[in-house]
Amino acid sequence: MKLLKLATIICLITISCFYADVQAQDGYKNPVLRGFNPDPSICRVGDDFYLVTSSFEYFPGLPIYTSKDLINWKQIGHCLTRDSQLPLQKVPSSGGLFAPSLRYHDGLFYVICTNVSAGGNFYCTATDPAGPWSEPIWVDIKSIDPDIFWDEDGKTYFVTQGDEGIRVTEIDIKTGKVTGPERLVWGGIGGRFPEAPHIYKKDGFYYLLLGEGGTEYMHSATIGRSKNIYGPYESCPLNPILTHANRLGQSNPIQGVGHADLIQAKDGSWWMVFLAFRVTHQWAYYHVLGRETFLAPVDWPKGGWPQVNGNGTVSLNMEVPILPLHPFEQSPVRTEFNNDKLGFEWQYLRNPVRENYSLSEKKGFLRISTSPYTLNETESVSMICRRQTEHDFTSATYLEFNSSNDNEEAGITLIQNNTHHYDLFIKKEGKQTIVRLRANAGSLRYVVAEQVIPDNKALLKIKGTPSQYIFYYADPQNEEYKELGKLDTRYLSTEVAGGFTGVMIGIYTSSNGKVTKAKAYYKWFDYETENK
Repeated sequence: MKLLKLATIICLITISCFYADVQAQDGYKNPVLRGFNPDPSICRVGDDFYLVTSSFEYFPGLPIYTSKDLINWKQIGHCLTRDSQLPLQKVPSSGGLFAPSLRYHDGLFYVICTNVSAGGNFYCTATDPAGPWSEPIWVDIKSIDPDIFWDEDGKTYFVTQGDEGIRVTEIDIKTGKVTGPERLVWGGIGGRFPEAPHIYKKDGFYYLLLGEGGTEYMHSATIGRSKNIYGPYESCPLNPILTHANRLGQSNPIQGVGHADLIQAKDGSWWMVFLAFRVTHQWAYYHVLGRETFLAPVDWPKGGWPQVNGNGTVSLNMEVPILPLHPFEQSPVRTEFNNDKLGFEWQYLRNPVRENYSLSEKKGFLRISTSPYTLNETESVSMICRRQTEHDFTSATYLEFNSSNDNEEAGITLIQNNTHHYDLFIKKEGKQTIVRLRANAGSLRYVVAEQVIPDNKALLKIKGTPSQYIFYYADPQNEEYKELGKLDTRYLSTEVAGGFTGVMIGIYTSSNGKVTKAKAYYKWFDYETENK
């Protein structure tokens, strides 16, 4: 009997250990922030992680996310929500805000960033990362990719990218004034564009992490260390500690890994967040989603060097031990425009002309009034947009367009920048109303297809795949969608269109150079993905 009880206990312990091991090895899927979310920077306060990413010419600027497990993230706001904080008028595509850092010190959160189009380097503060955030405090250092480091002796340093490498400069944290010389401390291991610097103090060493190789296919993360903040810095023998610009990473669907930040969880484990992009097509790589935020475990022994995921590469499916999961409620597929504010996922292209938008004029509808500006211009167009987060998706909207002039249009767009976008819209053509599909790819602009529709109401839909976008329209009375045309995704890719952003899905109106008062009313907007 005793032997039977002992065998039962051993069996239960074995089963318990097996399931505990399975749970620990469940892993997660990369990226952890999907779609255009580049240049991640992270901090932890207690049990909570906070993260910021770049936003370039989009408003509000610098999305702020929170998580308890580093895998499930929820947006809680933006750092820059007022025009006074973020002037973006006439900012070109991929201008505006570059490479923020997010830090916490003495009860304050800091976002440190560069507006390359207006003002240069600055930082803002808040007691709550959800905001509100202060007006920018400007730092007169000509550079990009800034960070702030507080040393144990009370001194504060601005850490930035220079032409020759990484520079460290002492500043007054209350005023932003420079109080010491700019000192070049490390140029990395020889890769081009040494940038994205972050300093960490650990085990008596200053560790300086940076990105090298440019934010493209040769991107990487490297690290050095020194006993003195000004150097000299010794290069890690494992450098680059993260890259896919080698044989191990050459066929990986994740490319361009780099621009990283390190964080220690409450349980003592170390992790790295970094940017990368998912590519499509087997023989010719293209990426349309922009640079996204990825996660990897880091082994960082006392007095030693950090090692990223064993061999410095990552995968879409990460089978590694993880922190206890704290998932958030999933966002609904449909956005009903019946609230008094838009959700955090929606952004404007540059500073919005606020009178062109209303959520209260017609109950249950978002009204967007026509602007003379088109999507081809670097202006504050009449549009709201959200990120394309997966290659496989379906997006649709219900539109009523009160138009009386042939020059007016309203619809849905896939926009990479002002020279590369696909537009599906309705407009008047004499006494008829038509639905039209138009392609814009650099100097090539043409009407792909068009069809007469019964009136000024239409359902517009886009289905995305890795290689194609397929465009549909329907009469709201019967909801029978008809295909209007197909277009290749690659002409909206970064490899073709250039720049630093990803495809955004927008609903918009334009009067194409004329000042009119036409109004488009959007009843709902759907966005559904196939997360692979």
